[in-house]
Amino acid sequence: MSESDLFVEKSLKLETGTISYLEAGNGPTVVCLHHSWGSVGAIRLHELLAQSYRLIVPDMPGWGASERPLWARDVRDISILCGHFINQLDTPQVHLIGFGFGGYVAAELAVMNSQILDSLTLIGAPGLFPREGEILDQMMFSHRQYVKESFVDEATFIEQFGEEPSQAIRDVWDHSREMTARVAWKPYFFNRRLEPMLANLKTNTLLIWGASDKVVPRSVAEQYLKQLPNSNLHVLPNAGHLLELEWPEKVETLISEHINLNI
Repeated sequence: MSESDLFVEKSLKLETGTISYLEAGNGPTVVCLHHSWGSVGAIRLHELLAQSYRLIVPDMPGWGASERPLWARDVRDISILCGHFINQLDTPQVHLIGFGFGGYVAAELAVMNSQILDSLTLIGAPGLFPREGEILDQMMFSHRQYVKESFVDEATFIEQFGEEPSQAIRDVWDHSREMTARVAWKPYFFNRRLEPMLANLKTNTLLIWGASDKVVPRSVAEQYLKQLPNSNLHVLPNAGHLLELEWPEKVETLISEHINLNI
């Protein structure tokens, strides 16, 4: 049996729709929120985290196998629903991790509902209007090109997805982009109301960024660092936007050190 075979597919029914998720492991509960292009299932980083924690990987509402809230038109709508999902888990608090767009959702959730969080980790998260540079607009690229740009180089993309991703993966990306456009196109991947709210967030927060992130500029990381009173930033060299795929062992070490300091 492989590590990923240990993950169990589950679902949780909310009045606003059913949320599907993967679960594995035991210990403090850790929830991971995926990128805008959706979840491809259990990855190496998930497997590493599940060795020490109870890991929950939901398809956010509208993505993957989770029911689509047709009324949702804002990232905060998704954040509120993710908060309701966490509230229905059999644990008072969780350690929340957000990858890319999932980090944006996690940040919005945190400023509204920090009492359910033991710690927060944002990895290449948008959500703030960049002081320098700009957030790469996926609507201007093919699915393949956008995900390729998210890696540090093309060789790493090919290593993960092959020269041409499978039809199943492309279908996930297409379904995900439709939902992303519903809630995050205008304004694209930022909310000017979020940044001032961060100053009230006392939750210990770990920021992880790739030195060569071409999707979310490092200036956004510096803005999060400046606004969040209890935050630390780690920048990984030779890394792009998809740190969890490029450097899973390094990212797991940083996350575990952060979580263990907040248990």
